[in-house]
Amino acid sequence: MTQTIELLDLLMTEIQDCRICEDHLQPNPVLRLSTSARLLVIGQAPGTRVHATGIPWNDPSGVRLRSWLGMDDEVFYDTSKVAIMPMGYCYPGKGKSGDLPPRRECREAWHDRALQLMPEIKTTLLIGQYAQNAYLPTPGKSLSDNVRNWKQWFPHLIPLPHPSPRNTLWLKQRPWFEDEVVPAVREFVHELLHPGSSRDIP
Repeated sequence: MTQTIELLDLLMTEIQDCRICEDHLQPNPVLRLSTSARLLVIGQAPGTRVHATGIPWNDPSGVRLRSWLGMDDEVFYDTSKVAIMPMGYCYPGKGKSGDLPPRRECREAWHDRALQLMPEIKTTLLIGQYAQNAYLPTPGKSLSDNVRNWKQWFPHLIPLPHPSPRNTLWLKQRPWFEDEVVPAVREFVHELLHPGSSRDIP
């Protein structure tokens, strides 16, 4: 395990020094990797606030995600329990209707190497269409299909919608997500990170 920790530290140094995309964006990789984490969160890419602070999910999307998971900041940012690795590590820039999609270079250069050094991951949350298209073995035709059929890949992979405020209408139109999926995922994640705990689920 000591060797794995050292290798992961070296990998993180490489990632922080990465300049593969510097012709397209301002490099500032934001991620949290861990050799002991049991839960991995794969989202899209940092937004402007996350880019500025260097803290993943440090925005309204993160607040909603932690609410879904019944998880406070202390647990969410405890890298011994939770690893955070977006599809794109750096803020991709602004497009015509929001942030640009995550660039492909991160997954191609870093994802496989990072996953090999996180042997304790039991469950991966795939947040949004980009993560689901990349990691679901047989993704549905739409994000709604993926999320509605989440048990198909459970417990190793759990597809979730992106918690961005932009998706508030999507959530309102699909009350089954917060009524049925969220409580089940919340309970499972709590037990995953606190096995045998008798504390009530938040």
